[in-house]
Amino acid sequence: MSRYPHLSYSMRDVRRAGEIITGDLIWKPETENEIRSAFSIANNWRDSHAYPMRSIRFSLLIHIRNQKLAGFSAARLKRMQAIRRKLRKMQARGKPLNLNQLQDLGGCRAIMRTMDDVNRLVEGFKEKSKHEFRGENNYIISPKDDGYRSHHLKYAFRGTGELERHNGRRIEIQVRTMLQHSWATAIEAVGLFRGEDLKGSDGSTEWLRLFQLMSAEFAEAEGCLPPPGMPSREARVQELKGLSDHLDALNALESLSHATQWDLEAIRPRDKPTHYLIKYNRDSRRVEVLPYYRPVFAVAAYDDAENSARTFDSQASNIVLVEVDKIDNLKMSYPNYFGDVQTFRKNLSLAVTGKSIEEYAITPQAVATPRPVERIDPSWLRSRGRWT
Repeated sequence: MSRYPHLSYSMRDVRRAGEIITGDLIWKPETENEIRSAFSIANNWRDSHAYPMRSIRFSLLIHIRNQKLAGFSAARLKRMQAIRRKLRKMQARGKPLNLNQLQDLGGCRAIMRTMDDVNRLVEGFKEKSKHEFRGENNYIISPKDDGYRSHHLKYAFRGTGELERHNGRRIEIQVRTMLQHSWATAIEAVGLFRGEDLKGSDGSTEWLRLFQLMSAEFAEAEGCLPPPGMPSREARVQELKGLSDHLDALNALESLSHATQWDLEAIRPRDKPTHYLIKYNRDSRRVEVLPYYRPVFAVAAYDDAENSARTFDSQASNIVLVEVDKIDNLKMSYPNYFGDVQTFRKNLSLAVTGKSIEEYAITPQAVATPRPVERIDPSWLRSRGRWT
């Protein structure tokens, strides 16, 4: 268990840190230490979800394999920028949350081929999981107004022995089809490219409407209810075509896929990384992927990368730490960071002509020449006093 971070502060410290990072960050000599300390505590609290997240993701994999379903899984620790944005948004809505109350600091996703696979995985996991079930949001039966569709399960980790130190860590599971996944990652990719939070319904109203209409197309193709207030299919197709033409959406999506370049650091022979740190630079449209072989190294690098880039600022670069079984699933799980919107684009090209939606395999883009992996000095980790 020494390979995984554990909480080194009290819950009172965590709550106080949450209050600080939710407020306005005014960087002055007299406040800098307090702000940096708050983010250090917040990082440690988030990082302590790494083992529960991995344990629950492995449980998902077991259920997928035992039921012989078509799908794969991935996981990520929530970006500090996204944590702060969510806390501030809830506060603005008059529904304040504290850092220790967030459900998705550790998030798992299972991407399945069909709706039948989604339903079988959800029911099987709910029936057999040993962890504490804390509720669900079925955004497939009841899509969000913006068109988001996925089935969310909420759990609190439960372990015995030395694993008890992780008990109570909340992990959210998203179970979705390939079509639903292509929609959710495409809206993030376009928002990332445009510098807008389209995922949070903040940005171009025309792009948001296009995604809303496409969600209805995907729902109909899967035999599900569309988002609220959608027009008839005939009217939908006409509106989609008008929006697509006005935005030049097909060309914009094609350009997005080719504009992003990515580099993968070399992977050691006969060894498998456990985590990948993805760094997206919006200005250069370049993605750097760094593999890590020990979770504690990966999490330490994540903290440092965020702190050096000050990603709690909304103008900062995007950095995220993800966990997948193999490199092939990295881009399929998080295509938004690689500008890969081809599944969505191909289906948009069908929808604007009134044709039925289809599914496409996601083909990874070419990988740049690998570079040597930089190793982290364990003595540096020990000097931080947060790992054993």
